[in-house]
Formats: sequence, C-alpha cells, structure tokens
Amino acid sequence: MDFLRMDEGCAEMRKDGVRMLLDATLWAADATRDAAIAEGARLLAAGELLGLPTETVYGLAARADDDAAVAKIFAAKGRPSSHPLIVHVPDRAGAEQFVAEGFLQQQPDHAARLMDAFWPGPLTVIVPRRPGVGAAAAGGQESVGLRCPSHPVALSVLQAAAALGVAGVAAPSANPFGRISPTTAQHVEQEFGDRLTVLDGGACQVGIESTIVDCTRGQPVLLRPGMISIEKIAEVTGISVLLPEEVVARQEAPRASGTLESHYAPRARVRLMRAQAMQEALQSLAEGSDAAVGGVGAGTLTGGATEAADVESIGHKPIAIWSRTSLQGSVPGVALHAMPTDPEQAAQVLFAQLREFDDAGAAEIWVESVPETAAWAGVADRLRRAAA
Repeated sequence: MDFLRMDEGCAEMRKDGVRMLLDATLWAADATRDAAIAEGARLLAAGELLGLPTETVYGLAARADDDAAVAKIFAAKGRPSSHPLIVHVPDRAGAEQFVAEGFLQQQPDHAARLMDAFWPGPLTVIVPRRPGVGAAAAGGQESVGLRCPSHPVALSVLQAAAALGVAGVAAPSANPFGRISPTTAQHVEQEFGDRLTVLDGGACQVGIESTIVDCTRGQPVLLRPGMISIEKIAEVTGISVLLPEEVVARQEAPRASGTLESHYAPRARVRLMRAQAMQEALQSLAEGSDAAVGGVGAGTLTGGATEAADVESIGHKPIAIWSRTSLQGSVPGVALHAMPTDPEQAAQVLFAQLREFDDAGAAEIWVESVPETAAWAGVADRLRRAAA
C-alpha cells in the first residue's frame, strides 16, 4: 500500500506499493505535503481509487462524475451498486453541480440552511440530483447525498481535484461492505493491503459517520444520526425533524448510506446489555470460572447493559467488555475496558475499540447500552447495527 502520510514529520516519498511519508507539521507551506495532495488529486482525476481521511472515518474515494470510477468502489467493497454513496464536495458551489437546478434557492430552504450552518462538517444532506450527473454514485436514485468534510487533508484534495475537473468525490467508508469503519490509515491498510494508495491524515476526530438528513420533501427527515443532533437540525431549519418511521409509506425516504439493519459489524458477536444484566452475567461466569472463557486477558472495568447474556451458551469463548459502569469481579479470559462517559469521546474511539477487540480474538463483545439521549444517538445507532 502507498501511504501519503500527513500526521508526522518525515520527508520521504516513494511509490509503487511502497509507503509514502510526508511532513505534516507545516503542511500548508511544505512542498512534500503539497506533492502528496497533488498526487491524491491526480489519482482521482485519472479515475483511480484513493484512501481519504475525513473527520468522520476514512473514505474509499473515487470521482463521482465518472461511473466507471464509482464502479471500482462497489467492486472493492463488495457493496451492491444500488446502495448509494455520499458525494464529497469542497464547498457549496461544488454541491451545486450535483443538485437539481434551482433547488437550493427554493422554499423551504432546509438544505441550504443546513449547508450554511454545518459545512464543512459531519453532515450529509440528501437533495434532488441534477439529471445526468452522479447517477452511479446515487445508486440510480433521483436524489443524491452531499457532504463537505472539515478535515484539512480531505478539503485540500477536493479543492485540488476540482482544479483538475473533478466535480465531487464519492467516498464511502474504506472497508468491506457492512464491516467496521476505519478511523486510521492503518485500519485501511488492514482491509486493502497494497491495493490502495492512502493519504494518512491521522486518527479521525469524530469517529463515526456523518448525520444524514433527507431534504427532498417539505419537512426534513433524519435518516442516520451522527454527532450533529436532531435538536440542532431542528434549530437551524426552524421546523421539527421527522424520523423515517414517521414518514407515510407513499413518501418513502430515499435509500441512504449506512442505514442497513446490520452494519458496522466486527467478526465477534456484539451484545448490548444494561449494567445490571452485565454484572449478573459476569458473576455467573465467575462462579463457574473453571469452565469459563480464556484468551483475551483480564482486567478491571467500568461498565453497563440491554439484554442478559446466556452464560451457558458462552462456554469457553473469550469475551471483551466495554462499559461505563464499574463492574465487580474478575474472570480469566474476560477483558474489561472502560467506555468514555462523554458521547463525543465514545464516538471517536468506538470503531477503533471494536477493531481492537476483534484483533485480540474476542468471540463476544459485551457493550453497555448507552443513554437514550440525543447526544448519544449516533453511538447508539452504530452499536445497534453492529449487534444486529
């Protein structure tokens, strides 16, 4: 895998399947960093794939105005071509190239307000698509999801690519379809090896995918929660925001990225549990520890839980626990890990933590259910789909 590294000091640049390391400390003025941005933009303009850091997760990027390039994304991910991708643009002017003519100037102007309030940032708006543009990226739909990322590397690449005639970049998460999203360049390397050039922009600061709002109807609809809450969306648009189940059948919402029932899944089975149920299951394992699990390691934790575990079915399987509430007891083969109590911090490390559990060989991952509040909605959504 080629790396165009943007987060540490090093001025080495090599190609053809070999790591590319670039200085990140003074990247705005550094010629090697400019070269990395230019090379990434060149690859996109040529219809090639690129691993692209954003503030949410790393994306598998290709120019959205080239159906053949977009097809490479679907093939690399093993993703159905009917499942739409989000198109990343450098600014609102870039978005205009994909939006049906005049839509952003119409009333109600929910999409325009959301763009002005949250771009660049972790918000995707679904809008009517301009005919003849981005059909493959939109999964054949007459609507398209658009986002302007805030990560400086992503923005620089999008701007450089636009100068080469690239209208926008489709960039779903850089992982096999349905699996854990990557939040570091090393995660992308684990998934694709030397088949992909990756711009290394360091660890993602948000850590979960963008909030998705459908703006194709008179009232905004939240299709996927993220770190921009439904309350903030309602405040900006000046109208209450619907959930998909509140939309009548004849107004079925557009298909959107990352909204399948089972998604973001590690290899291990994920159980969502309330703290009390988790403590009771841990106690049952401790009482029968001679027949308990082995292999992940032991520790002390803070944790919590939604469904009781069937201890008899667990047998000798290694277990990893991620919890905010302090749990009592130590069981060989059960690894206890503290979940951040702040929702933004939990989101930032969520996918990396699930990957770590997988890499450690956990057969099951017990996660404390998170609070049912708007601030935790994005994390709750990803955990629910991971456990489905």
